[in-house]
Amino acid sequence: MNIETKCLHSGYKPANGAPGVMPIVQSTTYRFDSTEHIAALFDMPTEFMYSRFANPTCDAVEKKIADLEGGVGAMLTSSGQAASMISILNICSAGDSFIATSTIYGGTINLFGVTLKKLGIEVIWADAEASEEEIQKLFKENTKAVFGETLANPALCVFDIEKWANIAHKNNVPLIVDNTFATPYLCRPFEFGADIVIHSTSKYMDGHALQCGGVIVDSGNFDWVSSGKFPDFTEPDESYHGVVYTRDFGNMAYIIKARMQLMRDFGCYPAAHSAFLLNLGLETLSVRMKQYCENALKVANHLKNHEKIDSIRYPALEGDEYHERAKKYLPLGTSGVMAINIKGGRQAAMKFMDSVKLACNEVHVADIRTCVLHPASETHRQLTDEQLVAAGVAPALVRLSVGLENVDDIIADLDQALAQI
Repeated sequence: MNIETKCLHSGYKPANGAPGVMPIVQSTTYRFDSTEHIAALFDMPTEFMYSRFANPTCDAVEKKIADLEGGVGAMLTSSGQAASMISILNICSAGDSFIATSTIYGGTINLFGVTLKKLGIEVIWADAEASEEEIQKLFKENTKAVFGETLANPALCVFDIEKWANIAHKNNVPLIVDNTFATPYLCRPFEFGADIVIHSTSKYMDGHALQCGGVIVDSGNFDWVSSGKFPDFTEPDESYHGVVYTRDFGNMAYIIKARMQLMRDFGCYPAAHSAFLLNLGLETLSVRMKQYCENALKVANHLKNHEKIDSIRYPALEGDEYHERAKKYLPLGTSGVMAINIKGGRQAAMKFMDSVKLACNEVHVADIRTCVLHPASETHRQLTDEQLVAAGVAPALVRLSVGLENVDDIIADLDQALAQI
């Protein structure tokens, strides 16, 4: 079954086999016939018991996303940040470290570099373009994972998934990839060796800026036993009466552990109605991604020689630094997001931002509507100048998310805004 059909039909299966709209199971709890049954579920929650763990509507969407990514299981979260957090905490404990590329989203940089540090977990920052030899030197005895983004937000670097997967596996640790901008329509990281994929579903998967959400998808391919580095997976969990995740759940050990331990304790699970809205976005994902890519490439070609544009980063564009790599990982396109550097520096970029009329000046991206954002003064303002440089964020950089409006109207709006500088 191709991805267009999966977007429409996988996930929810009506009991009578007839097609239908996914129902919203708007309930926090479920009724059981015996105390013994409930007691057994508190030992091992393998059924719907309480909507802090799982919900039938959410479950159907999780199955759809796992299918789209080619994984064995998925777990929705209340935000992309929650997905990033749990993806690491499911592996790392106080005293552990993990490696992350420095070009990842600014909010994730703060989560990893500040908040997780307070929990005793060290992030080791890496240059995504470093050689294998340089990267190998970063690994420590306590390093438990590697983290990167398929398309970096907002630097738009293309992550060399296969290279990083090979390095991670040589060190017996999994590779986690944030696939938010690419979506499984443009790239399926598991096919290049990634072990875990996360998304902020608030972006292209939802597409309409209706709800915040995230998801973690487990490939089922990483061998937690032979790695020898993950006793939490291979030894009894006393908080669940001695369950051993690798023994009892096989290749779904990672995603089951995330749900049984961390979702139980953090409770960052989305509401059924949010999952229902997410599914509506997923149903048109393949159609929308084609149009985003088509519109964005036309905009990029128009802007690349504009007298007031210093540079543009859009990997689908001929001549882009990551164009050849994009052909390998993103042959259908590189999303609707690009990074443009305005001549004149920070003030010129802010003037451009304030002059757009059709495009929305907003703290969002990957919407059906064209939107712009100035990372240095908005999403990444918590970073130092040195961190901004490492993240590929220049003071004049504007993140442009091309939407689904008529592309001539988008270009006209950008031209009139640039004329105001």
